[in-house]
Amino acid sequence: MLRGLDISDMLIIDRLELGFQPGLNVLTGETGAGKSILLDSLGFVLGWRGRADLVRQGAEQGEVTAWFDLPEGHPAHAVLEEAGLPGGAELILRRINNADGRKTAWVNDRRCSGEVLRALSETLVELHGQHDDRGLLNPRGHRAILDDFAGNAAQACEVRDAWQALAAARKAAARAEAEREAIRAEEEYLRHAVAELDKLDPQAGEEAELDTRRRLMQGAEKIRTDVVNAYEIMGQGGAETALGDALRWLDGVADKAEGALEEPLAALNRAMVELDEAMSGVANAIDTMSFNPLELEEAEERLFAIRALARKHDVGPDELAGFATTLRDKLEALDAGEAAQAALATAVDQAQAKYDSAATALSTRRAEAAARLDTAVSGELAPLKMERAVFETLISPEEPGPEGRDAVSFTVATNPGAPAGPLGKIASGGELSRFLLALKVCLTRGQPGLTLIFDEIDRGVGGATADAVGRRLSSLADGGQVLVVTHSPQVAALGAHHWRVEKAVHNGITTSTVVPLNAPDRVDEVARMLSGDQVTDAARAAAQALLAG
Repeated sequence: MLRGLDISDMLIIDRLELGFQPGLNVLTGETGAGKSILLDSLGFVLGWRGRADLVRQGAEQGEVTAWFDLPEGHPAHAVLEEAGLPGGAELILRRINNADGRKTAWVNDRRCSGEVLRALSETLVELHGQHDDRGLLNPRGHRAILDDFAGNAAQACEVRDAWQALAAARKAAARAEAEREAIRAEEEYLRHAVAELDKLDPQAGEEAELDTRRRLMQGAEKIRTDVVNAYEIMGQGGAETALGDALRWLDGVADKAEGALEEPLAALNRAMVELDEAMSGVANAIDTMSFNPLELEEAEERLFAIRALARKHDVGPDELAGFATTLRDKLEALDAGEAAQAALATAVDQAQAKYDSAATALSTRRAEAAARLDTAVSGELAPLKMERAVFETLISPEEPGPEGRDAVSFTVATNPGAPAGPLGKIASGGELSRFLLALKVCLTRGQPGLTLIFDEIDRGVGGATADAVGRRLSSLADGGQVLVVTHSPQVAALGAHHWRVEKAVHNGITTSTVVPLNAPDRVDEVARMLSGDQVTDAARAAAQALLAG
């Protein structure tokens, strides 16, 4: 529970330190005295999003510190552990707001973010007023409120997971179908192109090879005759014969030449070897140049066919083989698509069934919880002098989504036979306050260690009804802690602890302070609330009667 609040340089508060107690804590004071500033300051240190201009005029920064008791098992311990922050039996929150708007926060003297403060605040404090900030008057938040009341966190998470899985399955099936449709639109072209490519069967590098062979065959026609003639001149009856005859003649007389023919004979032998190599190379060239004229025609036809097909598909000749593979893969995907689509459709059906099962289970729990909530709220309305009013949680079907298939709204009928309608439209100001109090009591029941703050929840009621509201607040504070800002003397008289918020002007500067009230001071404050500025003896007597209970 909240044990203390220390405020420095916030709006019209110079320095203020408050200590709170278990039970019903009451804050009263004239309108405009600064009661809302206390709540703004508390909301600031809890990380709530509120007004930006909180720093007192002329100050460099404003600062708020709040400290809480944390018993074992308090949910705030889990938030601290997850954030890696130190825990313990006491929790100290401190936040600074600089004049330039920068904000800095600490938890147990460790720096933290505003998100961590907000997560902690959800376990520490519930703030409620006639214009409820948590969405009690907004039907769009009623489903989440009902789920919190029912403890549906696990079931709601299961529905969200199932919805995401269903959405993913539908997306995959739709994407696959779109791809199949795109391929199907060009199926005729694909089958024709693949057949054409398969028939030609072009290979990488084949175009360059064909071009070389073609040019070689085209050139061979022009030079082969000269090459053959050269070969014949070098062969028998030509150079080979002449060199052979010269070698034999010289060899026959070499022994009589006293060595003069040795070198010429060696040179002739070398010439015969070189001539033999030359003739072998020319013979190979002749073989290479020998071709069937039809072969040139076939090479040209294939070369032209490959180049024409490459131009047709706007790819390089060496890319035709890979292109054919790509087209063939598309056809295979199309042919196999029916089976794949059937599998995807099965996956969608399975995901739909899982979602339907989870959503149905959640709807059942919501219906059961709605009945319990209606009964609980009805039980709270009787002590608040609204025993004839009817509160009903309506659950209606809506389009399936990640939160299930249920729309939830809180409706009321203030009198038997009167039409039911939305909470915020049917009830009057005083009735609305009591409806919200009853609902808040039911929704926060079972949350130990939670400080409940009610900001003028008794607005619009008086007399016996205000007394009933005060007694319900006092009962709610038993074993816990309730802070209430009130203008009702009946409510103020039931407080276990009472503070008065005062505003004063010193040297032209307005400041607000909070004064704890002892028993005589409480009489005067309640009397002021009863009679106004002029506190009469009759008002004091009435105040004493109220305080006596």
